[in-house]
Amino acid sequence: MVMPKYVTDINKIEAIPEIEREKLKKITEKYVFRVNDYYLSLIDWNNPNDPIRKLVIPNEGELAEYGRWDASDEATNYVVPGCQHKYGTTALLIVSEVCGAYCRYCFRKRLFRNEIKEAMNDVNPGIEYIAENPEINNVLLTGGDSLILATKKLRLIIERLRAIDHVKIIRLGSKMPVFNPMRIYEDQEFLNLIREYSTPEKRIYIMAHINHPREITEEAKKGFQALHDAGAIVVNQTPVLKGINDDPVVLGELLDRLSWAGVTPYYFFINRPVAGNNDFVLTLEEAYHIVEQAKARTSGLGKRVRLSMSHTSGKIEILAIEDGKAYLKYHQSRDKEYGKFMVLDCPKDAAWFDDLPGNEKYWKAPVKKEEAIQSANEIMSEKELVRS
Repeated sequence: MVMPKYVTDINKIEAIPEIEREKLKKITEKYVFRVNDYYLSLIDWNNPNDPIRKLVIPNEGELAEYGRWDASDEATNYVVPGCQHKYGTTALLIVSEVCGAYCRYCFRKRLFRNEIKEAMNDVNPGIEYIAENPEINNVLLTGGDSLILATKKLRLIIERLRAIDHVKIIRLGSKMPVFNPMRIYEDQEFLNLIREYSTPEKRIYIMAHINHPREITEEAKKGFQALHDAGAIVVNQTPVLKGINDDPVVLGELLDRLSWAGVTPYYFFINRPVAGNNDFVLTLEEAYHIVEQAKARTSGLGKRVRLSMSHTSGKIEILAIEDGKAYLKYHQSRDKEYGKFMVLDCPKDAAWFDDLPGNEKYWKAPVKKEEAIQSANEIMSEKELVRS
């Protein structure tokens, strides 16, 4: 299998001027840097504002004082090491702390740091927990990137999940469909795994992370087709990111090209207030209007996408922001408040749910169960659990 070559040393990218590389070294000393030659080939190096470049090449804004490591309080959702259970029917297995691409905006940027270990080499505790809780009918393999795992490792996990009758859906969260599509269409063992375990009764979903239409190359489309032919369902989710896809024309093109390739537009997300993400932040009002203008440019297939915030209390859908008001609804709820409708004042500079005056009336701070915190402390340093 022909695979792209990976680069982990910023000095090896000669297209970046040496003076700039020296500045970026400080960032790579704090956060992991990893990219491959295929993805680097998509960058227009003559454009300093190239969106693909911004996705993976470090920026000095990452060192700014902004946000916190665990903006959605994921640490409170751990039920056993390596397994989160926030919503009744869904469990997350953190199967890898490694990504193919370390996207600079990532909401799990805490995983970029070498001392953090949320993924477990031993997935037994998580799988046993899922087996013991019949309300869980779908499981997301995430990280990091689930498709960074060797296919043999994936097979071991998927086989065990498929042996649990109440698990109907297995989801694989991954940037690989556009970052390294060859990992998909050249790996017949992987496609055979999908073909074997994605059935009409129990599907495997690929949760792709496609941020910009230029990522949808001929190689990426070949990967999508291979997944479709193997029986997988491919959907896409992306945050709306300043300087990358915050243009209605670009975002509308992304919706069109996803639909044309048979990839369902699933979520547009508000970028979480995570440490190091300041350069990518849009206000809620800006993001809402960009998304609505983009949807106006596409068909009903593209309009299926939802604009949401993955808040500690749940997924909050943004229905509208007009005349200084935010109209919101719980699309998912940690506290089983599904469908709760909210109207809040929306200041011009509000960029997150917590920035809306009166938001605290609608949710409770997460209960820090002793067992969950103890499990999380085993895999994360204590300082990463403390809110800045």
